Amino acid sequence: MDDLVKPSEKWDPFERPLFDNPKARDLSRVGVVDIGSNSVRLVVFDGAARSPAYFFNEKVMCALGAGLAESGKLNPDGRLRALSALRRFCTIAKGIGLPSLTAVATAAVREASDGNDFIAQVQSETGLKIHVIDGEEEARLAAQGVLLGWPGSYGLVCDIGGGSMELAEIANGQVGQRVTSPLGPLKLINVPGGKKGRKAVIAETLDHLRDQMGPQSDRLFLVGGSWRALARIDMHRRGYPLHVMHEYQMTARDVKATLRYIEDCDLEALRQTIRVTQSRMALVPIAAEILKGLLKRFKPHDIAISSYGIREGLLYEQMPQAMRDRDPLIESCHFAERKDARLPGFGMRLHKFISPLFSKMSPSRARLVRAACLLHDVSWRAHPDFRAEVCFEYATRANLGGLSHEERIFLGLALLHRYRNSRAGTRFEELLTLLDEPNQKQAEILGKAMRLGAMLWADPDDETAQLHWSAKTKTLSLTLTAEASPLFGEVAEARLNSLAASLDAKLRTDMRLT
Repeated sequence: MDDLVKPSEKWDPFERPLFDNPKARDLSRVGVVDIGSNSVRLVVFDGAARSPAYFFNEKVMCALGAGLAESGKLNPDGRLRALSALRRFCTIAKGIGLPSLTAVATAAVREASDGNDFIAQVQSETGLKIHVIDGEEEARLAAQGVLLGWPGSYGLVCDIGGGSMELAEIANGQVGQRVTSPLGPLKLINVPGGKKGRKAVIAETLDHLRDQMGPQSDRLFLVGGSWRALARIDMHRRGYPLHVMHEYQMTARDVKATLRYIEDCDLEALRQTIRVTQSRMALVPIAAEILKGLLKRFKPHDIAISSYGIREGLLYEQMPQAMRDRDPLIESCHFAERKDARLPGFGMRLHKFISPLFSKMSPSRARLVRAACLLHDVSWRAHPDFRAEVCFEYATRANLGGLSHEERIFLGLALLHRYRNSRAGTRFEELLTLLDEPNQKQAEILGKAMRLGAMLWADPDDETAQLHWSAKTKTLSLTLTAEASPLFGEVAEARLNSLAASLDAKLRTDMRLT
């Protein structure tokens, strides 16, 4: 296809700066349309600038690229579905007051002989301008999406769509070399020679990609709907309890077992169990063949699913470096506290109060302690009988970037203990199997420390209480100002005793009021 519409101005394809101020913490609502070979999706981002949340997220399976290899044109039925979806998306954008929508199109539109005609029709009927990006740009944006969710990550990003597959290296917060290939499941369906012919094409293409990219033995990040469908099957096969796609991790052994599982299964029954569309499930066996070849050639250390891709990469593109350097978890927690807590800003005061208990910890644990303090009160509107459960659900299910599944459970358990002494008898016990006993104990201590600290502050700007902890003698004590002494009533004393019991600590009986 000739005359591709490509970004040319500084702020394209948004046509406006999203981040006027590098110190900005909030994102003004931004809408992005991703027109792929298999699906068309609208995502509206809002919330913390460094860790945007999904204000609106809708996908329509259009299969624009179905039959493209044979006809050279967009699938006529898919084109009608895509036009209908884009009309709806533009109407929604107008209804919620978005200043504009940014639309990008990938393999199907850029390769089809009638791609320009489709672009012109969309603009004529909706006013929406579509930016067509080439394969290497697609790879770069997908890799930047991974960096938005995983700051400082390293490895190989593999973005699979219906009509193409892209690879990109990431290291030290930067995108390195990148390549594109025609290994899209929609494009491979009708390869001459059936399954045997398809395997030959996949093998030849992957050999070429390996030669281009060189050794890639770090983490393999998988981006795209077909990979997410495979991950759902892997979760089902393993009986994995936390059904969160982002940062779901697998080993090569896991993947190989799942590929064998797919071969032995009734695909329709499996599809209904894992709840994916028929059009997506039809592509899963082909995607499985591609993934098997990727593992054979690149031998990654481990495999992780990224829910972030091109759309998030477009936001990352505009972020000043100072914003990129921020921790997405902490930024999203600051945003939640500011929006939902009764005393915004108290979280950092609480963090200072409990910090003597956590003076020697790794940076990864320190950020979880800080995040928990910021989130400790954001669920206060929930009924008191259910606050512990709501907190746990928030941490484990919320759109929080930069969190492994184990870290989600740790954070959720700490927040559960912010409102409840015991975790026994909750409906989350199966999820707790993802966290070993020592870490469960640490989460309990953190939660109980917050549970105590939340009672001892009349004013978030005054330091009314201090904890003292000696790990050597296992002694815990509390000091209050004279003005704050009325805060230390029966309930606060019970919470202090509960914290001491979790620490297996002795309480100083000569607690002083200063």
